[in-house]
Amino acid sequence: MGFMPPTSAPAAPPATERRASSPAWLVMVLVCAGQFLVVLDVSVVNVALPAMRTGLGLSELGLQWIVNAYVITFAGFMLLGGRAADLFGRKRIFAVGLTLFTIASLGGGLAQEPWQLIAARTVQGVGAAVLSPATLTILTTSFPAGAARTRAIATWTAVGAGGGAVGGLVGGVLTEYLSWRWVLLINVPVGALVLVGAMVWLTESSRGDSRRLDIPGALLVTAGLALVAFGIVRTETVGWAAASALVPLLAGLLVLAVFVAVEARTKAPLMPLNLFRLRSVSSANGAMVLAGAAMFSMWYFLSLYMQNVLHYTPLEAGLAFIPHSTSIVLGSKIAPRLMHHVGAKTLAVAGALISAAGMLWQGAMGADGTYVGTLLGPGILMALGAGLTATPVASVATSGAAPSEQGLVSGLINTSRQMGGALGLSILSTVAAARIGGDRGASAMASGYGMAFRVGSAILLVAILLMLFAMPRRREDTTAHG
Repeated sequence: MGFMPPTSAPAAPPATERRASSPAWLVMVLVCAGQFLVVLDVSVVNVALPAMRTGLGLSELGLQWIVNAYVITFAGFMLLGGRAADLFGRKRIFAVGLTLFTIASLGGGLAQEPWQLIAARTVQGVGAAVLSPATLTILTTSFPAGAARTRAIATWTAVGAGGGAVGGLVGGVLTEYLSWRWVLLINVPVGALVLVGAMVWLTESSRGDSRRLDIPGALLVTAGLALVAFGIVRTETVGWAAASALVPLLAGLLVLAVFVAVEARTKAPLMPLNLFRLRSVSSANGAMVLAGAAMFSMWYFLSLYMQNVLHYTPLEAGLAFIPHSTSIVLGSKIAPRLMHHVGAKTLAVAGALISAAGMLWQGAMGADGTYVGTLLGPGILMALGAGLTATPVASVATSGAAPSEQGLVSGLINTSRQMGGALGLSILSTVAAARIGGDRGASAMASGYGMAFRVGSAILLVAILLMLFAMPRRREDTTAHG
């Protein structure tokens, strides 16, 4: 779930938008390469985590933040990145985001201390949040409305899904034959090459939007999420009553409350709160937060189980993820067709049920597990369900919004997914660590990872209840807000 690309495109640009003068295929290659890097880095580190822990002496908390630092800043700055592209030009923001991403990748690959790697991943997330929205808007302004633009967006979506799908395999190969550092360093030559191509062949465009950037909003939501996530994981070590857990947790909630207050008063909010008056928007985003919280962590815990319990090499773990990756891509591809037959709400519920069943099955894993008997079946169910769920939930979210707000609502649903994933990883990691305790034996670790999957299935059941009782059927809630 964590590596899936955005689920719907922004609203089409005005017809007067300037078109790129470079060959269409070249624009496509450059833009898709940028998106490939962004999505790849959500998943590529999973297989390298045990090697990173050994190489830098990372703690369990540090290991989580290698993933969460990227995801939280990606989520917190994604909407800001999309607005910056409208204000300052898509080519310029594409270049800025790619430069940040590439430099941070170099810093992460050369890190000598855990804090340096976490800091690099944080900056990588900001770069990704700036870069990713620009890739899609460049496409929509470079191809005329109709079949050409539809094909371009379909290609962009497939490349994004492919980036996530091959992340485990790429991470396994690089970690096995070079080192964990190369899961980050590989971005440097590719990023530099794409950056040069972008500066030479992409044409600048912007909508001349007069709205201001809501930088305080982006900083507040990112800081709030980070503090809440940190507070949650601290509870495993010191308990819920300890000040070192309660202070960051309460501070994070306070910061998020300030974020809501700022958004309610600013003239150009990052997250317009009046959108949430729409039943379709509020229920779908709530469901996406819960689904993301459960599904995102699947790759993290499976990678740890394969290498820490079953003693797979990084390459073996990467190869083991191929059926999972194929299943999530398959689910995302067939979801639009199935929606026409059964409806968006029904498909979202069915997908979440399939994934929850897979998680419950996966939760029975033990120290003596096998690939065919323990990983293959539940993995396919979890991934297929994740692929089937995301698109219909996004479809419900956008169905009630006005045409001018489609792009913003699409951005919100993707932000909700990433935010849910970050918080879910913190919660489920705390659950797993509490179950494992001080015992680092294979049985204890398998029990802890299994408990994380069982709790994940329970979170998905809550999401299903929300879908059933709060989410409207597509097009039922179509009244634009005032």
